[in-house]
Amino acid sequence: MKEHQKKIIESYVDSYNNFDINGMVKNLNDNIVFENISNSNVDLRTEGINEFKKQAKSAKQYFKQRKQTITSWNFNNSKVSISIDYKAVLAIDLPNGMKSGDTLELKGESEFEFENGKIKSISDKS
Repeated sequence: MKEHQKKIIESYVDSYNNFDINGMVKNLNDNIVFENISNSNVDLRTEGINEFKKQAKSAKQYFKQRKQTITSWNFNNSKVSISIDYKAVLAIDLPNGMKSGDTLELKGESEFEFENGKIKSISDKS
């Protein structure tokens, strides 16, 4: 089970890094719940594969390039947490003062929950 989960998450992260939305969703449950959490606050939540795809397409416009690098794994039955280093080059100016071409670097954690061999929820925390 652990190896299967690891392969699915590695495929998801690789697809994310390559802006490949079809690759990102291929191992997601139709009722996928996605949350982005910043400073302990949920600032984005989607429910269902169509909402997830819509959000993923929208997010593509913000970056010229992006890369999540997995730095550690924690397996706990149906839940898997990964620590990530995140680096992206912005394609647009952001309200926080960052400009197109600036590099954004973060450390974060993503938690994936599995059901019937597919990802049923993702929580990205930074």
